[in-house]
Amino acid sequence: MKLLPRLLLALAVLLGLQAPPAAAGDTDPLFINLTTDDPHRVTMALTFGKNQLERGHPLTVFLNDRAVLVGAKSNAAKFADQQKTLSDIAGKGAIVLSCPMCMKHFSVKDSELIAGVKIGNPEATGSALFKDNTKTLTW
Repeated sequence: MKLLPRLLLALAVLLGLQAPPAAAGDTDPLFINLTTDDPHRVTMALTFGKNQLERGHPLTVFLNDRAVLVGAKSNAAKFADQQKTLSDIAGKGAIVLSCPMCMKHFSVKDSELIAGVKIGNPEATGSALFKDNTKTLTW
């Protein structure tokens, strides 16, 4: 009976070698779903996205759940560096969307959003998320 598990393992390895490796194309879009308001995690996500934007990948950052607090002017003291990065990447062509339902839940008004952040809607968010070859990451 030891032979059968070994044969199955060998077969699985051989089949795995036949599959092409998953790889991002040179210009595949990146969609970052940002759900946190932890400054370190926000910085990690935005730095990663900025680096990919600079390498030619169209970037969308979706401020979702607690991350809507990062995009609010009223939180400038806590998120000064992150807000500067958000405005910088928006100025370089990234799309930065804020979840309207989350904004309502966390009492973030439309007028509080920093420069470059737009209120998301199903069309804007969906068109970025479901664009062909889009890769997604969540923080």
